Amino acid sequence: MREHGKTFVLSMTPLFTRDRFGSPQVIAALLLLVFLLQCVWLASRQLRVQQSTSFGEAERIHAGLRQLKGQGVAGTPETTHAGDAGASFNEGFDGYRSPLWYLIAAAPFAVLPQSDISPAGMGWLSRLPYLCFGVLLGASLWYVARRLFGNAGGYIALTLYCFAPGTILSASGGVIMEPEIGTAWGTFGAIFTAIAVAHTLYAPREVVLWNWRRIILLALSLVLAIGSQFSLLILLPLTLAFMYWVAPTRRSAATVIWVSALLVSGLLLLASYAFHPLLMWKGFLHARLMPSFQALATPGVYRQLGSFLAKSSPALVIALPVAFITYAAWSRARYFGNTAPLLVALLLLVLGLATPHAPGAALYVSALAFLFTFVAGVLADLLETRHRTLIGAGTFGLLAASALWNLMQLASL
Repeated sequence: MREHGKTFVLSMTPLFTRDRFGSPQVIAALLLLVFLLQCVWLASRQLRVQQSTSFGEAERIHAGLRQLKGQGVAGTPETTHAGDAGASFNEGFDGYRSPLWYLIAAAPFAVLPQSDISPAGMGWLSRLPYLCFGVLLGASLWYVARRLFGNAGGYIALTLYCFAPGTILSASGGVIMEPEIGTAWGTFGAIFTAIAVAHTLYAPREVVLWNWRRIILLALSLVLAIGSQFSLLILLPLTLAFMYWVAPTRRSAATVIWVSALLVSGLLLLASYAFHPLLMWKGFLHARLMPSFQALATPGVYRQLGSFLAKSSPALVIALPVAFITYAAWSRARYFGNTAPLLVALLLLVLGLATPHAPGAALYVSALAFLFTFVAGVLADLLETRHRTLIGAGTFGLLAASALWNLMQLASL
């Protein structure tokens, strides 16, 4: 059974140690390699069919490139043409995303001459940022789950992730769905970095200077999540709440660290607006932040969520009811390591239900990593009971069947 106070904090031991590069790390690396190969396979198959990037993707890249060349700020009236202003735009401003979304898409093309960039020639470069985000999110998920639940929890979480069609689709760079994997990585990183920072507050060290690396990591996570999806501003009070929860006797120190990360993330977001504070202010004024809670009374949104989960990870749909029932019935499973990802996942899913259009997809994809963590934690707890043989066999069978089914689906494309 995991301890309530199990810390996420990076140790200060030498980098090249057996603990850092042992067999668990090798197995995790191999799983991530398989995940990457699946993403590459899917992207290559789709690129052969399309033979070019989609119109929306090409426009996103060109908007980012125009900003990088000093020709306005992406996602604002300075670079938005009349034909680009779809339902997501509000008086020329992207109502859902900051210029960072466009700059990430354009980054691999920044060194190429403008004449060499065309929808037919974008191909693999347009997928590169999202493939990187996909691998990084998988590595982060494994690290967190292993620190929380041991090797078994880490393997379960990572295997669920690596053979989930939803994460593969998103990490493939918008082949079929919008590439929300960067948003998901930022969201996951923001929550668990905040928790990790709070754990360090029990050590008798200077608050800000000792935590400067984690403050920067928290700021980067926040700006990636919020910059990619404005509705994730909910992360600001949520991260502070978790810091207060983990370190109730050090709330003043937690507030100082949180404010420091907030200032750094605000500066980074301002940089994405080319350091035009007025334009950034107008961008937030035109953001579509208000969820429609009336949508929660519409049966269609629940069918949409059910369909998303079933298509994103059939194994998760099977394991999730078991995890819910166990968590509700077994008090030993209701500790912080299981409760935190469950609460975040439920919040993201409810917000996704209340915003069933463009923002909802990003919230659903972001919730997947937390659901994988929750399921891995509960199953790892069950593996420590006297029924470990039965639980182990069932878990291995589910993960193996999920992997085989996913590989067969990819091979049939």
